[in-house]
Amino acid sequence: MTTTGDLVEKVRAVSYETLPREAIEMARHVCLDGIGVTLAGATEPLGLGSLVTRYVRGSAGSPQASVVAGGFKTSMTDAAFANGTMAHALDFDNTWYPMNHPTSPTLPAILALAEHYGSSGRDVITAIVAAFEVQARLRMASTGLHTGRGFHKPGMTGLMGAVAAGISLLDLDQEQAETAFGIAGSRAGSLSVNTGTMTKSSHSGHAARMGLESAVLASMGWTATPDVFGPSGYFDTFMRDDQDPALLLRDFGSPFRMVQPGVGFKKHPSNYFTHRAIDAALAIRERPGFELGALRSVDVVFPPLEYVNRPNPTSGLDGKFSVQYTTALAFLDGRVTIDSFTSERRFADDVEDLLPRVALHLDPDIPIEFEKLHVVVTAHMADGREFNERIDELTGMPGVPLSRGQRMDKYLMCAERVLDHDDAVALAGLIERLDELPDVRGVMEIAGAQPGGGQDGDGADG
Repeated sequence: MTTTGDLVEKVRAVSYETLPREAIEMARHVCLDGIGVTLAGATEPLGLGSLVTRYVRGSAGSPQASVVAGGFKTSMTDAAFANGTMAHALDFDNTWYPMNHPTSPTLPAILALAEHYGSSGRDVITAIVAAFEVQARLRMASTGLHTGRGFHKPGMTGLMGAVAAGISLLDLDQEQAETAFGIAGSRAGSLSVNTGTMTKSSHSGHAARMGLESAVLASMGWTATPDVFGPSGYFDTFMRDDQDPALLLRDFGSPFRMVQPGVGFKKHPSNYFTHRAIDAALAIRERPGFELGALRSVDVVFPPLEYVNRPNPTSGLDGKFSVQYTTALAFLDGRVTIDSFTSERRFADDVEDLLPRVALHLDPDIPIEFEKLHVVVTAHMADGREFNERIDELTGMPGVPLSRGQRMDKYLMCAERVLDHDDAVALAGLIERLDELPDVRGVMEIAGAQPGGGQDGDGADG
């Protein structure tokens, strides 16, 4: 048996009946959070959601699957692309360790397939678990995927997670499944240099679309290498000597990585590496005696990650990847929200005043591994006083879960940018009993409705 063949056997063996309760529960959380951030992504301040919606509307694909907040259906592949792009548009989608965005490249493909083919909620949960596990094991094996440089992970490992979901939902046989991974091998790739632009979000959309397409083509008899993870394949092409393919298979599902170490759910709609500095600034802001008007300067001691060292972000979107900007916002506003990343907010007078006074110091002694790093923020006051805060753990990171109430608050904050409160609550209710649903069409009917209740109009084009 080949490496790819062994992987396929493990993917095809994932079944709802044998899933641990914790994996089923996490899959529901993933679905709720993923649909929530996709709805919010349709309202992305620079217009990404309206652009991608207008793009797929213009393709006039067969009405197979719903575009979230679009009020229309298009082909499964175009719906997966649009929804995947919107799911990552705000950088609010979940993450985990090793660093990856596991939902935005996979859930849109799953929902598009499930809506078109009438798959049950249990089928969707099984596909989510399979997609996450493949991404996790591939991410562990792909030791050459470094944060912030080279390839961006959703277009590499997220793509293969979408393939795994397609294998599960389409019930591909061994040969077809091996072929699906082989097809996807020629669709892999996304460049981190596009971080801070709309194109970064499309990496997840492209992965969802191409993973779905690879599975469908394989089901139809398309041919490709049966061992894309073997010699001269994925690892040798993209990772060269920086790889450990044995980790692709080792302990697959024992336990499932979405259970242990778990999934991270973001509290703030920005790059995850900015969150410790945000939380430190928010904590300092609440200290007795702190007065924003007396804040002279800020020092942020940070691990050596140039990826988020952006002292002068060029737009609100670029600001999502700037430790300096997100820290300044936390001090100025006492919160970081979706609307913190408009270009109007980025270039507001108070931001322009404080931002040059936020200094980032990259400390090579701080580890860059997300679960090990820490951040120290020091606020220097006009009277000479200093306020210091060190943040090690983040609420919401793997192993430090958000409470159900916190997750629901985040979901409603996102969903109600598009849906009225009653519809948002009804949608959450369906997702929370996902494994009881005969199909997900009711979920997508609500999620796909155009704001204002219209259908097939122009409102989503903005």
